[in-house]
Amino acid sequence: MNIADDVLIATDGLDGDRGHAGKRAVTLIQQEHLTAIGSYLGQGPIAPEILRRNLVVSGINLAALKGRDVQVGEAILRFTVICAPCSRMEEALGKGGYSAVRGHGGWCAEVLRPGRVKLGDAVQPVD
Repeated sequence: MNIADDVLIATDGLDGDRGHAGKRAVTLIQQEHLTAIGSYLGQGPIAPEILRRNLVVSGINLAALKGRDVQVGEAILRFTVICAPCSRMEEALGKGGYSAVRGHGGWCAEVLRPGRVKLGDAVQPVD
């Protein structure tokens, strides 16, 4: 996984990713949930690359933004559906991994306006 300080979000997701246009073009997770998942498993915070989410944010409740237009850097996204855990979580995180991620796996979003996103950019509702 590449961790970038600056990335372009296109209609089909992050530049260089294997995303597709539509309601799952970009995935986001709260840093706070990585800590919670690790705690449920008796570990420290989970590395975001294990869950394969595109963007890690902190200090904002992503669930409260479902269906709203949200600006992240220059891009405008609309949160659509939760990122449900898959059976791979047991393999990646060990016994209980699937249950630990359930409800904490982040959100999928469609891209309404492409743009650049830089490390530290604010995540804020547009409307």
